[in-house]
Amino acid sequence: MTEAKFVKGSILRHILVMSSTAAVGISALFVVDLVDIFFLSLLGELELAAAVGYAGAISFFTTSIGIGLSIALGALVSRAVGAKNMVLAKRMLLNSAVVSLITSVFVAVTVYIFIPELLSLIGANGETAVLAESYLRILVPSLPFICLAMALGGALRAIGDAKLSMMSTLAGGGVNLVLDPIFIFALGMGIEGAAVASVFARIAVFIISARGIVVKHKMLGQFNRQHFIEDIRTIFAIALPAMLTNVATPIGNAVVTKAIADFGDSYVAGWAVLGRLIPVCFGMIFALSGAVGPIIGQNYGALEFERVKESLTKAIQFCVVFVFGVSILLFALKHQIVAAFDMQGEAAELILFFCQYIAIFFIFNGILFVANASFNNLGKAKYSTFFNVGKATIGTIPFVYFGAQIGGVYGVLIGQALGSILFGLGGVWVGYRLIEKITAKEHVQQAADTNSESDEIELEMSPTSSPQSSSYVQLAQLNEEPLCEEIIRDGDLDNPLSSKDK
Repeated sequence: MTEAKFVKGSILRHILVMSSTAAVGISALFVVDLVDIFFLSLLGELELAAAVGYAGAISFFTTSIGIGLSIALGALVSRAVGAKNMVLAKRMLLNSAVVSLITSVFVAVTVYIFIPELLSLIGANGETAVLAESYLRILVPSLPFICLAMALGGALRAIGDAKLSMMSTLAGGGVNLVLDPIFIFALGMGIEGAAVASVFARIAVFIISARGIVVKHKMLGQFNRQHFIEDIRTIFAIALPAMLTNVATPIGNAVVTKAIADFGDSYVAGWAVLGRLIPVCFGMIFALSGAVGPIIGQNYGALEFERVKESLTKAIQFCVVFVFGVSILLFALKHQIVAAFDMQGEAAELILFFCQYIAIFFIFNGILFVANASFNNLGKAKYSTFFNVGKATIGTIPFVYFGAQIGGVYGVLIGQALGSILFGLGGVWVGYRLIEKITAKEHVQQAADTNSESDEIELEMSPTSSPQSSSYVQLAQLNEEPLCEEIIRDGDLDNPLSSKDK
């Protein structure tokens, strides 16, 4: 039987194991994206690299919706597992997966219809826009597969099986890596071949994740229409803010892409390389946000608030150390990176500038990822929405705009980094305040429960208490529902403590 694994043992060890296994899988897919652009660069056409950059901005937007949905599923399942209610965990997993499917189909159809307009919006034009559109026409219809795969991967992590989640993404990366050269070179499909390979990779990740949930863990429950209707509000209470939170990041990225596009396609080609290099180098940090969520969620469900706070602290410490180390490597290998992708002129200059001066600031992106994970799993998904949307708007647009005016294309990157500092520090501060508030509330509730029990004992021992009064007390005690049954009845997972207050 699946048990809560993160409510005991070393928090740092849980973070390292969960992050490293998730990072291997995530980095595998990101490495394939990097290999995509590497293979395409061998064709010797600058427009291909730029087209992948524009298409990547749109693709990032669509998959971010899937990430938001997977966050909701992981948060709901991990809390139920932490509360040792597997019936509730199965129910939330199935209903959240159905929501993921419906939402992803809707998004895929909408984006597919407006691909030309979206590309124009972020600055693509001419032959570059045509190439980007051909790539997206193939890739976008596969969105439901990757959204479901991410949701089921989140469920696997929520129940503690990070290894299988990693293996599914590794398999997808392997499929893409094998098929890329076949479709791009052997079949002469170019950028469209890269898209076809990615579609097959997404399907592979979905199949393996689904098999793990259904066959290995037997977590697929029976669909109940009435339960689904009851749970929609609970699911979207987390999913909607999480989707808005994660969509904000690609919107901010699109703003940066548009600002760089004003300086020419050569810079966009360099930005496209960086767009694939960053997730590979900092894959551990991307994985950290997904890994620490179930750890916080299970301990929150088990009312282990000191471990919740420790999880946030250890995750931030790990983030700082890791980003610092990777930044040193990027600085040392910057010329080799430029040579590997045959980037020249303006594209090469942009990559060199990032590796020298900007990479270290990813620390603040990382700590905001961790803070958002804590918000999502502590029933305050709206906080993560505020910080991510804020970072993508007031933390990006004015900084990027004035940065471009003052420092040109390099000012764009500097402005983006300054915005991340502001919101990263703010997110962490609010995260700690939230944990303190929840802890204080629980202490007050425990004190109230203790006093209530004492009053009941005195009432029963009092010679003036009537048999009728005593019977009513006993009846109330017999009819008192467990926490998880109240959660099922009320559909309220946004605050597992709230059921005690009702």
